[in-house]
Amino acid sequence: MKPPATAIQALIEGRNADPFALLGPHAGPGGTFLRALVPGAQAVAVFDLTGDPLGDLACVDPNGLFEGVVDGDPQPVKYRAQGHGAEWWITDPYSFGPVLGPIDDLLMGEGTHRRLYDKMGAHLIEHQGARGVHFAVWAPNAERVSVVGDFNDWNGARHVMRRRNDVGVWEIFLPDIGAGRAYKFEIVGPGGTRQPQKADPFAFAAELRPHTASITTAPLSHAWQDDAHRAAWAQVDPRRVPMSIYEVHAGSWDRDENGWYLTWDALADKLIPYVVEMGFTHIEFLPISEHPYDPSWGYQTTGLYAPSARFGDHEGFARFVDGAHQAGIGVLLDWVPAHFPTDAHGLSHFDGTALYEHEDPRQGFHPDWNTAIYNFGRREVASYLVNNALFWPERYHVDGLRVDAVASMLYRDYSRKAGEWVPNEQGGRENWEAVEFLRDVNREVYGQHPGVFTIAEESTAWPGVSAPAYAGGLGFGFKWNMGFMHDTLKYMALEPIHRRHHHGSILFGLHYAFDENFVLPLSHDEVVHGKGSLLTKMAGDDWQKFANLRAYYAFMWGYPGKKLLFMGQEFAQREEWSEERALDWHLRCSHAHEGVRNLVRDLNRLYRDTPALHARDCEPEGFEWLVSDDADQSVFAWLRKAPGAAPVAIIANMTPVARAPYRVPLPVDGHWREIINSDAHHYWGSGLGNLGGVEAKDGAAWVTLPPLATVMLQLETDKDAQ
Repeated sequence: MKPPATAIQALIEGRNADPFALLGPHAGPGGTFLRALVPGAQAVAVFDLTGDPLGDLACVDPNGLFEGVVDGDPQPVKYRAQGHGAEWWITDPYSFGPVLGPIDDLLMGEGTHRRLYDKMGAHLIEHQGARGVHFAVWAPNAERVSVVGDFNDWNGARHVMRRRNDVGVWEIFLPDIGAGRAYKFEIVGPGGTRQPQKADPFAFAAELRPHTASITTAPLSHAWQDDAHRAAWAQVDPRRVPMSIYEVHAGSWDRDENGWYLTWDALADKLIPYVVEMGFTHIEFLPISEHPYDPSWGYQTTGLYAPSARFGDHEGFARFVDGAHQAGIGVLLDWVPAHFPTDAHGLSHFDGTALYEHEDPRQGFHPDWNTAIYNFGRREVASYLVNNALFWPERYHVDGLRVDAVASMLYRDYSRKAGEWVPNEQGGRENWEAVEFLRDVNREVYGQHPGVFTIAEESTAWPGVSAPAYAGGLGFGFKWNMGFMHDTLKYMALEPIHRRHHHGSILFGLHYAFDENFVLPLSHDEVVHGKGSLLTKMAGDDWQKFANLRAYYAFMWGYPGKKLLFMGQEFAQREEWSEERALDWHLRCSHAHEGVRNLVRDLNRLYRDTPALHARDCEPEGFEWLVSDDADQSVFAWLRKAPGAAPVAIIANMTPVARAPYRVPLPVDGHWREIINSDAHHYWGSGLGNLGGVEAKDGAAWVTLPPLATVMLQLETDKDAQ
């Protein structure tokens, strides 16, 4: 049947939503009918993919429309086009069948497809005898979708995609293009409204900002050598092993000689050995996925599947992770499903409708960050995000995900006044769709990737954040202990003379220290936006600030919970952090700053080597108060213990007055060796201490407590004496 003239005109103008019905080969009574749109051509000859001629097409429209009948059944073909003294070859994308199949449609429709990143986006494949790139994008409300790029002059009329009606996915196979090509999707939304060209939600790479196109990539070629690392973590309970995390912003840990970002390979050469030397167990990166705005630190991402181009290609990130693993260091990523930016090339109103977000701004707009909010109750959106959580451990072998801003997801009224939010069906403030989404993420991550764990940044009293999803919890492995951070930093900012009146600030945290599996975070959030560095938060003159900070670190490393410290704070950075510049590494020339760094290094090593300090971080049997009621002298003492391990006593003196002798109850008589003293000369302290240890007798020992210092004493066993 000859199509109406209006359909042909729409095809020529790029307005036809179903070009596969008109273009390419179609079986007919006299052979195969072919229609091709080849602008600029005056003659078109048809060949099969092996180069055998099949016939010629006639020009039926001066805009480059050719038609004709060739012998044989429909098959993929290529054209030799000639015109105006030039000759070129084109492999016809409209002569190829679909790549996605009915199983993909079924799983996508259910929202249960767990390998979407192998199907959606851009993939270099061989299809029906040709090599090229398969593109697929979800845009169910679009009237037309085209892939545009540097291979078609960004012309949306050239490569209009095939619509899979059941699931709203559009796809096309473009032969003869490979890796490194820039592309976007041109989408015509409801009513014929052309959207800004959109980056690929599943892109594996993107252009360096301010450019915003996605980039086609070849399959990851890195040969992994980290089987031993991954197998080791798959066999342990992360709650019962040492975990000391170094939080890093990849763009400002250090810079090159030109002030530009270090590549992943340069970071590997410098950062991994530094972390090993410092004794940390993990590096946690602020979000590294592609983002348009540097000061967002990566928390407003437009490319959830793409390592940022700021640090080189995506293969470099794979090499970094593998190098870290071979050095015994885990790699964690900040993961941000809580919000996304409204940049025109991103997910906002992707197909002309509120597709990934809610239409109602009371549900779909975040007042704190001026960003959109994912519609977690939409199965396709939840599936997109769950797949991304699975993608990073599968593709890049990351060891865990720290999920940002969980509290903002759990509550519909988060940062909203009355009337600015929509209650749930029960009339409450809980976002049950987000709750189920988070449970699904954790079920899938733990189920598919043994050894990988998740951490929630959650600042409220929501119960069971780190309880299993099957038991009604959210299913995270750990939760940031924001209360510890807030209470202890507030306490350390007090002049010591006033601390006696705030003794309970320290005691309070131990009432709930085992309600969740906690990570103690001294994160980037505490050293930006006018808050100053950790050093400047401490009370007193300069010497006292350093002493307070050292006492605080030793206090924290002895406190139950896993540890996290933001970069630069290990050597007492003076200035607050800025993403615009490298850390002040020159401070290491100072004995005071290097003393703090030496202490953090020794604390990490002690923590890793001492089961009493880590094996029961998340269980109350690993903690026992020794002195909790000495508010007048601002002294705290407790015991850390683990089955079969020598106990460790932690004693903190939070005043500048040395206390000697000070009676500390100890559960076992004998020699208790001093294993850390934050006032040691090596750390730029005054050097007051216990001459190697103390003797406990009749249930107590007389201990020298240096000023503004924390000491740790470990029971010396018969094995130690040998």
